[in-house]
Parts: sequence; structure tokens; C-alpha cells
Amino acid sequence: MSTYLPLSPRCSLCSFPLTPAVHPPTLKPMEVHLTPDQKAFVRQAIESGRLNREEEAVQEALSLWEQRERARAEILAALDVAEASVARGEGRVITQESMRQLADEVKQRGRKRLTAERSSAC
Repeated sequence: MSTYLPLSPRCSLCSFPLTPAVHPPTLKPMEVHLTPDQKAFVRQAIESGRLNREEEAVQEALSLWEQRERARAEILAALDVAEASVARGEGRVITQESMRQLADEVKQRGRKRLTAERSSAC
């Protein structure tokens, strides 16, 4: 089973190019080879009515991959921000004692909030 999927020069869900923009964009069919297990999986999805065509399976797989890559990029960006914060000295040293102190602070804030809520309810 060969599935043809047009490859656009830009991802439809994001702004980065999928291929270098050296030549004017052209849509060329792309042949995708699946393993026997993948073929059976796609066939089962079509037979059950979940999908109508083989191309839908490839499109869905690519869509999920794009989502995963965007989430990965967001995590890496957040990590860069955190590392820059630590490099500026804005981080907190984590020890067993600092964790106990943090837990105590959270408990105190929670108790104060509960007391305030109970007082305002009366």
C-alpha cells in the first residue's frame, strides 16, 4: 500500500517551513511506505468507518506529530527561560530543609485562608 500526500512548503498549522524555501513552492506527491502492521491498522480503521481513505491516516499521524513537536518546542522554551532565570541567580536551592520550610509556608497560608473563610461565613 502506497499513500500519496502532497507536501506543502509550509506547515498548515504553524509558520515554519517544512522544506528550505530555495525554489518556488511546488506540490509533489510523496510516497509513504508502511509496515505490514501499520497497513493492517489503517485497513482496520477504514473498515470500521473511523477513516475513509489511507491519506486520512497519514494526515492524522502528521497532525499529531506536529502537535507533539509544538508541545516539545514549548517545553524547551520554558526550560530555556528557567535556565536563564537560574543563571541570573533567581533560582532557589532545593534541599530537604528548604522543602520542609516551603511545606510549612504553604500550610500556614492554607490555615490562614481557612480561618478567614470560616470567619466570613459566620
